[in-house]
Amino acid sequence: MSGCTDTLPFAARPLSLDEALASARETRALLVGRDNLEQAPEMFRAQFRGARAAIVADTRTFAAAGERTRDAFSAAGLDGPEPFVFDDADLHAEHRFVDRLTASFRHHDAIPVAVGAGTINDLVKLAAHRSGRSYLCVATAASMDGYTAFGASITHEGAKQTFDCPAPTAVVADTGIICQAPPEMSAAGYADLQAKITAGADWIIADALGAEPIDARAWEIVQGGLGAALADPAGVRAGREASVRPLVEGLMLGGFAMQWSKSSRPASGAEHQFSHLWDMEHHVHHVHHGAAPSHGFKVGIATLAVTALYEHLLEQPLERLDVAHCVALWPDHANTEAGVLKLFSGSGFVETALRETRAKHVSRLDLQLQLERLREVWPALRERLRAQLLPFTELKHRLRGVGAPVEPEAIGLSRRRLRESFRRACHIRRRFTVLDLALRAGLLEESLDALFGAGGPWKI
Repeated sequence: MSGCTDTLPFAARPLSLDEALASARETRALLVGRDNLEQAPEMFRAQFRGARAAIVADTRTFAAAGERTRDAFSAAGLDGPEPFVFDDADLHAEHRFVDRLTASFRHHDAIPVAVGAGTINDLVKLAAHRSGRSYLCVATAASMDGYTAFGASITHEGAKQTFDCPAPTAVVADTGIICQAPPEMSAAGYADLQAKITAGADWIIADALGAEPIDARAWEIVQGGLGAALADPAGVRAGREASVRPLVEGLMLGGFAMQWSKSSRPASGAEHQFSHLWDMEHHVHHVHHGAAPSHGFKVGIATLAVTALYEHLLEQPLERLDVAHCVALWPDHANTEAGVLKLFSGSGFVETALRETRAKHVSRLDLQLQLERLREVWPALRERLRAQLLPFTELKHRLRGVGAPVEPEAIGLSRRRLRESFRRACHIRRRFTVLDLALRAGLLEESLDALFGAGGPWKI
């Protein structure tokens, strides 16, 4: 059923961790608190009766928490093989590292214990699944929402892909350790969580226009406590536990919502499509030794970009949209594919763009019906979106306060490339977002002229 925005309570109530955990399909236990790492063996024994632990970390996370984890499991009589510690300077969530880890699991039947953040968690998640096991995660930083998420985001054959695999059975997040993580990791997690604001707005649009109905439970899990989790960016930057703990909890809740819905829709919208695009383009920041910017920092800049687009569209009288004109300009399948081939010429993911564009391309008749619906609901939809979104200037202030980048140049992107990313990002995922709304209503180029023109936030 579409159009449930008429009755859905968008002012969702905050859920406790226990309430949200009850909706998770794979994760059965979660501990968030200070100095709770030594409780990990007890949790492990309860969830994996009779099993031994195989600790997986990298050199930094092993120093931060891996040694303590090893000692705790050894003291409890649960230690298995020697810890597997990646020492690669270029370690990232890439398929060859999954293969290496999977090969190591063939030598024992122990249950993996992932000690780390996004990279370690995703590598272990997929390798454990391919080995027919679940795992326990010891979180070392509040850097992203993937700890408790269904699926692993792994680069394979030149493209960032989400591989289906279950979330960890149990997670331990020791806020004492997490508060000691590098401040830029917490800033990245804050930016990733703040992206749920625009992701929610995109879902509101998709629901209102019949593209994808909102799942009320998933919405409540993510959006209910979002304001509180984002309330103190300066405190997060300073490593204050009173500020970091709500951030950790908010990130865990996002994963539970994805488990519940078996989709990233509750936590991911157009802003994540920008980030995925830059991943697929192998974007690196040359000022920072050719390293890729963190996921959170890319999503943070993209959230600003998407918010700027929203602010422009919300000023447009779409209740008077010339639907016939939009339909007349809408390309058929052949012309759409020709446009995609031109747009992605020379890239390594033309087939991905074609496949995802085909999946959501609509006929002129379907477009007419959708835009007539848009015209009808726009006055009420605009108010719902305004209630969901935060102003561009406020988001920028918060990102600056937490220590995250606020300009595309800070992550190595030119303004011209950011503008081009608006055109490309909507073609790499079939998910309906504000980018598709702007494109179908014939307003994308006009909006980009405003955003990158004399009065816009990124004058070129």
